[in-house]
Amino acid sequence: MTSKYLSKNARISTLKMVHKAKASHVASALSIIDILAVLYSEVMNIDPDEPFLVDRDRFILSKGHACAGVYAVLAELGFIQKESLTTYGEDFSILMNHISHKVPGVEFSTGSLGHGLPFGVGKALAATRLQKSWLTFVLLSDGELQEGSNWEALMFAAHHKLDNLVVIVDNNNLQSLTTVEETVNIQSLKEKVLAFGWEVRDVDGHNHEQVKANLSQIPWQTDKPSLLIANTIKGKGVSFMENRVEWHYRSPTDEQLKLALWELEQKDA
Repeated sequence: MTSKYLSKNARISTLKMVHKAKASHVASALSIIDILAVLYSEVMNIDPDEPFLVDRDRFILSKGHACAGVYAVLAELGFIQKESLTTYGEDFSILMNHISHKVPGVEFSTGSLGHGLPFGVGKALAATRLQKSWLTFVLLSDGELQEGSNWEALMFAAHHKLDNLVVIVDNNNLQSLTTVEETVNIQSLKEKVLAFGWEVRDVDGHNHEQVKANLSQIPWQTDKPSLLIANTIKGKGVSFMENRVEWHYRSPTDEQLKLALWELEQKDA
């Protein structure tokens, strides 16, 4: 399955899941699905038949509210049954509204922001100490970088020369109620992270070729961790959700779901 076909199917499943559950964060999931599709289908060393293989690469979604996108990708690849997606957000379902490690293919439960990177740094340090070759990928939101715990983790990772660690920032410039810039401005992000001792690159987070080209050649520099600023559009793929802050919390109505699915079906995989 190509990453573009995977991302199209995952967007469709994500919309259906959020609509059925009357949940929120659909736009947050749509912004990262292209990144997830490339990671899971073309970059990471993983096996849906052995999701806890010792030498697997690790992926941590720190922006845990965007979990519907991860669940949709995992279902497409066979980590979980597609039928289970209909239970998203229901009582007693393992598919919680924030990502849960009870789901095969999920390494760590997150929800409160700023926890994923410290955990990922620990995983990368463990691999180094155990002389293991697996990589750790952590996906952060841009607004999440307002959390101080991330900057402690960035310093620690550079100090310990964790070149087996990759951070991807979903840089869509929107958070709960307004823009990131208006909430707490994190720019210039690239210069800040470079000053902390990391290698930093920018890509179009919806361009599969760019994402793959950069994430397939880790480390970018020996003895330095890598951070990819993925410039994205919140709500990507659905015209009336794109760059609209209200879709951080809103759930699509029946008519909005129908229109969104129609739009996605018209797009080439």
